[in-house]
Amino acid sequence: MGHGKTQRVSDEPLVAFVALGANLGDAPGTLRLAAAEIANWSSARALGSSLWRTKPVGCPPGSPSFLNAALGLQPEPSATPESLLDDLLALEARLGRIRSSLANAPRGIDLDLIAFGDETRVTPTLTLPHPRAHKRAFVLTPLAEIAPGLVLPGQQKTVTELLATLGQAEEVVKTEQRILCV
Repeated sequence: MGHGKTQRVSDEPLVAFVALGANLGDAPGTLRLAAAEIANWSSARALGSSLWRTKPVGCPPGSPSFLNAALGLQPEPSATPESLLDDLLALEARLGRIRSSLANAPRGIDLDLIAFGDETRVTPTLTLPHPRAHKRAFVLTPLAEIAPGLVLPGQQKTVTELLATLGQAEEVVKTEQRILCV
């Protein structure tokens, strides 16, 4: 799998999807700051989901609930999945994320690249689409809000259909309206 641009076979604009989450500090404020910055990287109007409160999944006991959201953007023509991931990691650092050696530790911000058009990757630093997105209600619920018909690369079902197959495995509750105030 190369890291270069893939020849586009469609006139549809390339859309990348980012999952946002936080469960420490001013989570709503931090998520809104992150979404606003990421939206500025889009060559067209970005689309943001509502904020969703979710129970921590696979986190240490006593971890606070998360706020989660999803954002769709049209990357600049020069962007690659790797450059967008680098930008997301740099934004996390600017917003105060300190990576812990404890798996799924509470955090003030978490930005995951879920999909970048129909690109696929399996490298030490990036797997596309995100390898667990199709199994996580806290990713699929906000994603289904902004792109209900999206079919992630390698999947046969839309994000809405994938979400329906999960049932009520996780409690996901809408807490606020759209993350982007545009």
